[in-house]
Formats: sequence, structure tokens, C-alpha cells
Amino acid sequence: MLQYNKSLKAYSRELRKNMTDAESLVWSRIRMKQLKGSQFYRQKIVGNYIVDFYCPRAGLVIELDGGQHYSEAGKEKDIIRDRFLLSLGLKVLRFSDREVLQNIDGVMENIWENL
Repeated sequence: MLQYNKSLKAYSRELRKNMTDAESLVWSRIRMKQLKGSQFYRQKIVGNYIVDFYCPRAGLVIELDGGQHYSEAGKEKDIIRDRFLLSLGLKVLRFSDREVLQNIDGVMENIWENL
């Protein structure tokens, strides 16, 4: 079982209530075990981070990146975050919001291949 920071529970819940358009689109395609019967969780707390989507069976984290992820500070935070997740043995897939909204079929194929 993954360790998590309990103080992030309320924020995680809030994020689930206010998903971005890209998150809603991906969630509509992966919820209810639609991909290879794999269960996904959204806005899952892992350590001191909240990941967009998590599939425990595959050890897979899916991150959808908006504009803030492309600044120098955002890129550096993502590198640190990814290193932490990789140290737990998790695989991290990152997609831009734009990629999700313009090429959802390609995104879903990539997720499928990594399950």
C-alpha cells in the first residue's frame, strides 16, 4: 500500500469535484474498468503529491499537464515529482491538456499499451 499525506485529503476531494476538461475526457474513457478491466482512481494522493490518475494493478500514474507545467519552475517540480514516483516503482505517463483534447484516441492507445 502506498503511503500518503493525510492532510491532502480535502484538497484531493476538491480537485475531483473540479476537474479540467482534459481530465474529464480521460476520466470518461478510463472509469468503471473500461481499459483491460483496470481500476483507476482520480486525484490519488501518493506520498506528498496528488496524481491525476492512478492504476494500482499496472503501477501506472497518468498526469495531464496544463500551461503551468511548461514554465522552468513547473518543469523542475515535475522532474522531482517523477523521480519520487519512479522510486516507488511506478510508471508515469504525461500528456498535455492540448494533446488530450486534440488526440484523445492516440492518448488512449498509449495508456492501453502501458497497462
